[in-house]
Amino acid sequence: MKIKTPNKIRQSINEIGELSYFAGRFFKEALRPPFEFNEFLRQCYQIGYRSLTLVLVTGFIIGLVLDLQSRPTMIQFGAVSWMPNMVGISIVRELGPVITALVCAGRISSGIGAELGSMRVTEQIDAMEVSGTNPFKYLVVTRVMAAILMLPLLVVVSDAVSLFGSALIENIKGNVSFQLYFNTIFDALSYTDLIPALIKTFFFGFAIGLVGCFKGYYSKKGTAGVGVAANTAVVMTSLLLFVIDFVAVFISNIFFDV
Repeated sequence: MKIKTPNKIRQSINEIGELSYFAGRFFKEALRPPFEFNEFLRQCYQIGYRSLTLVLVTGFIIGLVLDLQSRPTMIQFGAVSWMPNMVGISIVRELGPVITALVCAGRISSGIGAELGSMRVTEQIDAMEVSGTNPFKYLVVTRVMAAILMLPLLVVVSDAVSLFGSALIENIKGNVSFQLYFNTIFDALSYTDLIPALIKTFFFGFAIGLVGCFKGYYSKKGTAGVGVAANTAVVMTSLLLFVIDFVAVFISNIFFDV
């Protein structure tokens, strides 16, 4: 007796296989010269600098909201002095990397998917292949590498701004000086907080760049395909980020005493 596999499940399995093959091709092309340094630097500017304002605003609001929401509960339990410790560890370990990655996924992954999708629809990628240029190395490798490099930097900036936003609330409501606030945070944080959080941001950047390029590079023909590529890139990247975060936390709990 044959068991029929639903079409959606079959499509999902096929897509995972195609994405895995796409990732393998990326590593193969990334290690083989020549290297497109000029395009790589241009993508670092597009992905990193162009996302900076959004990351700064988001990070600052995260710090403000987290402190404002947590402070009444901490006062109720008489633990308001632990506010810097709680906020600092929460932001550095989890909130800063994950929320920044999700925000960047909405901007970077959709932008890459729409850009490469438009190039596929207008047959620019096909023209590059005919002219002897390697479009995968020029379009995909540079964007994924730029995302891998830029996202950890954006997360560090977001964490710093978030902590400043929290310190601002504590300074206004609790009369806590900025120096005391940050000294308390630095005393509470350890390498077991910083290292796993920083390492997983490289994987976040890889997922954001890879999925955006994958959806755009194999976009269907027609203008509707561009919109679908951009939309599905964001959805797929967001789900993948949560999976990566769970795996990272699970592994860090094994190797680090957190």
